[in-house]
Amino acid sequence: MDRPCSYEELRSCLADLAIVNRLTLAHRHTIRWLEGIPQLQSAQRAVRVVDIGCGYGDMLRRIEQWAANRNLQMELIGIDINPNAIRAARESTPAASRIQWVLGDALTSSEAQVVDVVTSCGVFHHLDEKEIVRLLAWMDSTARIGWYITDLHRKSVPYYVFGLLTRGPWWHRFIRPDGLRSIRRSFLAEDWQRMCASAGIDVEQVDIKERRPARLCVGRIKPVPVDCVCLRDSGRAASERAS
Repeated sequence: MDRPCSYEELRSCLADLAIVNRLTLAHRHTIRWLEGIPQLQSAQRAVRVVDIGCGYGDMLRRIEQWAANRNLQMELIGIDINPNAIRAARESTPAASRIQWVLGDALTSSEAQVVDVVTSCGVFHHLDEKEIVRLLAWMDSTARIGWYITDLHRKSVPYYVFGLLTRGPWWHRFIRPDGLRSIRRSFLAEDWQRMCASAGIDVEQVDIKERRPARLCVGRIKPVPVDCVCLRDSGRAASERAS
């Protein structure tokens, strides 16, 4: 999946990967983390969430459904550097959805520079450590409420179990080799501690927990209250006062 391929090939693989995410409860961890943020329950404006490396978009579609069930106002933005992934996310999203899909880099895309919450699911093991440290520093300095990363856990049991479960011919041919390679490239808790420290983040304020099956989640909730004014409106008002 890290190599060039056709749109049809990538879309088919992403669709199967979304099934894997659902079967392994990957999205549940992010939802539970969101449920534990007190600011979300008291916010009287739309909370802006940016999902980096959004891929097929299944994570944001799950968040949108969760927010709708709880009458929470959210502005959801998915960002990916792969144009075919963004195309697949758009085509797989119902027309009634208000999720915004953005092609670009989160560090430089204008849509991601004013944000409350940053999420990411299954992306960081595809990056080298320098890229991860840079992203962590950006996430911690940009997200007003907090950030949450769901990624794989480098352990032997998930590796062999995944290899057995994905032998069937019904999976896309990328799923098994990519999944096994991804587990080999994923991290342990001490790796995340080191990378957070390199990003200038106080490790004592970062929550690093194993979530079964085969996930290691890293996040931080900042003790900052959310105001009652929409971010874009408040920014516009500040500009008007300055002028």
